[in-house]
Amino acid sequence: MVKLTSLVKTSGCAAKLPPLQLHEVLDSIPHTPCPELVGGYEKSDDALVYRLEDGTLVIQSVDFFPPMVDDPYIFGQVAAANALSDIYAMGSEPKIAMNLICFPSCLDLEIMRQIMLGGGSKVAEAGAVVGGGHTISDPTPKYGLCVTGFGKEGSLWRNEGARVGDLLVLTKSVGVGIINTAVKAGVASDEAARAAIGSMITLNKYARDEACAFTVHAATDVTGFSLLGHLYEMASSSEVTMVVESARVPIFPEARQYSLDGMNPGGLYHNKEYLQDKVAFDRNLEEVVINILHDPQTSGGLLFSMPPEDARTYCRKTGFTVIGSVQEKGELALMVR
Repeated sequence: MVKLTSLVKTSGCAAKLPPLQLHEVLDSIPHTPCPELVGGYEKSDDALVYRLEDGTLVIQSVDFFPPMVDDPYIFGQVAAANALSDIYAMGSEPKIAMNLICFPSCLDLEIMRQIMLGGGSKVAEAGAVVGGGHTISDPTPKYGLCVTGFGKEGSLWRNEGARVGDLLVLTKSVGVGIINTAVKAGVASDEAARAAIGSMITLNKYARDEACAFTVHAATDVTGFSLLGHLYEMASSSEVTMVVESARVPIFPEARQYSLDGMNPGGLYHNKEYLQDKVAFDRNLEEVVINILHDPQTSGGLLFSMPPEDARTYCRKTGFTVIGSVQEKGELALMVR
């Protein structure tokens, strides 16, 4: 069977358009006022929110990308878990999904079938249903979902609302993009590859479900714009400064060495370029740690801003990690120590 990763130049969320280029375009597009659209891209929320006449909120997002693994079933699982995550990051639950598939006409259709089966397995695990989709003939395979959830006013999380004194909680380790690059180069260990896949196919459903019992002031998921990129979006939207304790950030063990060996995806450098004037780093911080904090994640974890006692109790219950805190707004949105 053909290696899917041999057909792509960039993979997973590392294939995103560089944030500088994306913002250049988005900032030039006129905003169309709509009273029913209560959440759009203006503040970098993870999904749009549209209010129906009866007050029901429709939460919708879309995500797709090229493969980062060769197994088509696992690729489908990763892509689906990644797309479903946006709904969990809003505090909601996915209900309906539609497949988005770009597929080379020269490949065996069994590969596409396996991708869809893998994706369908994660949609089913989420308690949602696939209701249709769309396909395009494309030399570069890509797969993902358009996902819809529902909610009521006051029930959703947003990436704004973090409060001074909150603690920051991260639910998955970072370094996936570096490990995926090492896998593609043929230098990653089986153990590192398995760990990365295990993380990427894990739904954020379980972290979200546990968090619903606590107060969450702001939330997002960590994907292609890196841990620091998504922290920046949350801090700037909330008009606060967030302080990251780098020693507390969970990192995949082998990501450090792979980064030192040069296995850094292109998206990492795009993220560093975008954030270069937005983050203050401790002068003693190692460059390899800075690289990992800019690493584009595929199907990364949830990131919460929570009151201190809630954050500590949530972490004791789940094993997740407090990685920083929220302070009054300073000169820059982020500080890393």
